[in-house]
Formats: sequence, structure tokens, C-alpha cells
Amino acid sequence: MENPLIALSIELAATADKAGRSVVAVNARWRNSSSGVIWRKDVIVTADHTIRREEEIRVTLPDGRAAAAELAGRDPGTDLAVLKVETTAAPIARPTAPDSVKTGNLALAIGRAEQIGVNAAMGVVSNASGPWHTWRGGKLDRFLRLDIGLYPGVSGAAVVDVEGKLIGIATAGLSRTSLLAIPAATIDRVTDELLRQGHVAHGYLGIGLQPIALPEHLMRTKLELPPGSAPGAGLIVLSVEPEGPAGQAGVVIGDVLVALEGTPVTGTDDVQEFLSGDHVGKPLKASLLRGGELMEKTITVGERPRRRS
Repeated sequence: MENPLIALSIELAATADKAGRSVVAVNARWRNSSSGVIWRKDVIVTADHTIRREEEIRVTLPDGRAAAAELAGRDPGTDLAVLKVETTAAPIARPTAPDSVKTGNLALAIGRAEQIGVNAAMGVVSNASGPWHTWRGGKLDRFLRLDIGLYPGVSGAAVVDVEGKLIGIATAGLSRTSLLAIPAATIDRVTDELLRQGHVAHGYLGIGLQPIALPEHLMRTKLELPPGSAPGAGLIVLSVEPEGPAGQAGVVIGDVLVALEGTPVTGTDDVQEFLSGDHVGKPLKASLLRGGELMEKTITVGERPRRRS
């Protein structure tokens, strides 16, 4: 009878070998290299936080050759960077079905180091849930947390399932406590925009917000919520950029934001839903409480100023 552990070991080694054919080493920082994945012909994706210089970037291809790479664009919000390089006949990574990744699935992180070649670490998808706004202001199509070791160079590595299909790329730059996988759908979306214009547009209002509870009498009289409704909340304006979109629209410190486009907002994630790149330049109807009175302001969503990661 065949030993199942031997069979599993052989299968995992074959998966690592197959996935490693689409993984490169990226040398864009002073010490350790990071990893990257051949996403399209002559296009490599990697973790943005590992790109510490924008010139003289070098990659080690799966066949061992070193090649110069050009930075096509970067998005700190999703921790993605896109490099252009002539990869010749190297295979392109093939993503798995978006909804096939479940909490508890086995996963392999397949990286490549400049000196030692392909390396692999195994673990599980410790959480797979819906869309997630990063602390850097970007949006991942799914939140995929990994219980996999944080070895040097793991950021940018291919994260694959047991069949060798790509779940996403690994990053240690979006969580202080664990490794995440940037899902394939996010990589496709961001790569398209970076190749088109070199950056990803993120909307902003130019205000600082903090959640607060709303008094019940304001809920009934101003927001027209019936008695017995769930406790209400809003977002108090703590700071306003005078020349920012909200400041130009007349929003002031102390206003309480309660709705955008008629949709209640109770947390900053609710606001982020209205600040994707396709909202930039468009008017946004904001419902505010000022001195106990409900008012509306129309804010034209601005594009967040870009800063180096």
C-alpha cells in the first residue's frame, strides 16, 4: 500500500516546480531580493513595498538569466507594482477560480531568491472573506489571510493551491501580523490601470472622520427613523483641508456625516466605497448634521495626491 505522506510529498514538490516556472527574483532593494510573478507576456507583478529604487531594477528569470526591468507603475494602496521585462518563453501564471478559495484550504507560497533559486512554504488560508479596504487606502477584491511562514523574500511570491493554480501573490506589507494574498482579480484590475497610466487613481474628500453615536431624538426628528430603530451612528468631521474637495464644498469641522448619495455611513469603510477611481471628478451628495440641523452638500470627489510608498 502506498504511503500517503510520500504521495503528498511528491505532489507538493511537483506543484512547487510547476509554479516556480512563472516566478522570478526581483532585485530592487539593497539587501534581500523579493519575488515576482510573470502575469502576462513581458509583465511581472510584485509587492510594491519591496521596490526601494525605481531605476536599475534587475530580475532573475526562471531559466537563471538576469534581465533589466522597467517599473511600469506602482500602487501602494494595494501593495502592487508592475514591471516590464522581456521574459521570452517563460510560462504565464494561471489563476484559480475567484470563489474557489476557502478558509482552511492548503496553500503554497512559491518564491525565488537571487542566489538559491526557488523556495516554497506550505500553510493554510486562515481566512477567506469578502472585499477589504487596506490601511493604505486601496481595495482588495477578497481578504485572504495566510498562515504561512514569513521567510525573507516571500513578498511577491506566487500563492498557489494544491493543483498549482494561482490564488494571488503574497505580501507582508498590508498587515503587521500576518501574510496576505493579493487576489488575482485585484492584480488584473490594478495591472490594467498601471499599464495604462502608471498609477491607480484613488478618490478623496480631504477630511478626517471619526465614528460617533447619534442621539435617539436626532434619529427620529432629523433622520426620520422610527422609534426602536437600531442605534444610529455617523462620522464627525475632525479636520478639513481648506483647499480639498469637502472644504471647497463648505464642509466644516464639527459637521456629522450621516449619508452619501442617500446611503447611511457609520464607518470609514462606508465612505471608502464611494472613493474608488471611477468616482474621481464626479459629484457626491453628502448629508450632514450641523448644529442639530440636517443639510446637504455636493462634493466633487478629488484624486488623492500621490506619495511615494
